[in-house]
Amino acid sequence: MTDHSILTWSPAAIVFDCDGTLMDTERHWQDARNHVFREFGLRPPLGFAARAQGVHYTECGSLMARETGKPELTYDMTHALLRHFMALVDADPVTMPGAAALVGMTTRHLPLAVASNCPLEVVESCLRRAGLLGHFDHIVVAGGSLRPKPRPDVYAAAAKLCGVRPREALAVEDSLTGIESARGAGLRVLGVGPHPTGRTAERADLWVDTLSDRKLTSWARSWVAEAGPPLG
Repeated sequence: MTDHSILTWSPAAIVFDCDGTLMDTERHWQDARNHVFREFGLRPPLGFAARAQGVHYTECGSLMARETGKPELTYDMTHALLRHFMALVDADPVTMPGAAALVGMTTRHLPLAVASNCPLEVVESCLRRAGLLGHFDHIVVAGGSLRPKPRPDVYAAAAKLCGVRPREALAVEDSLTGIESARGAGLRVLGVGPHPTGRTAERADLWVDTLSDRKLTSWARSWVAEAGPPLG
C-alpha cells in the first residue's frame, strides 16, 4: 500500500505498541540493561542495544546471559532487568512526542488498544503514570497462550477484542519486531521514529518521524470525522 492509498483509508480501531511508541521507555530499557551488566560485572556485547530493541524482556535477559557467556545467570539477569526498568520508569515516565495528543484525539471515537511484549503490570504502570491508561479499551500483552512479538498473537488478539477484522485496524509501531507482528496478524502499519532504511521502512504502510507529524494529524482528524459522534 502506498502513502497515498493509506491516507484515503480510515481504521476502525487503533492498536498501539507501548515502548518507544506511546512511552519514551527505550532509553529506560537501555539504561536497565547497562545497570544489569554492571551489577553482574559484565560488559555489553558490541551492537547489543540494536539486537535487544523490541524483544520481550525474558528473551532479552536470556540473550544478555547467553551473549556474555553466562547462561547460568539467565534467571537472575532477567529479574534484575525488570527490577531496574520499573525503578527507572517510576522515576521518569515520559510520553513520546505527539502520543498523548493522538490518543486524546481518537479516544471515544474509535476503539483503542495496546499490544505489548512487556508484562501487564509494566504497561499499566507506565500508562497510568503518564495519564493515558483510561483511554484504552484493551491492553494485550504476551504471556500464556499469546506468544511475544514478532509473532502475530498480541495484535490478532487486540483486533479481536476491539471487535474488528485485522485488516480494519491500524497498528502503530516503532520497531521491526513489532511491525512484523502486526503484519503477520493482518493489520496495516504506521511506523514511527527516525526513518529507517531497508526492510523496516518497507514493511510499514506509512512512516512518520513522530506522532505529532502534521500529515498524520490531518489524517487522524479524518478518522474522527468518519467515525462520527463519540462512542458511549
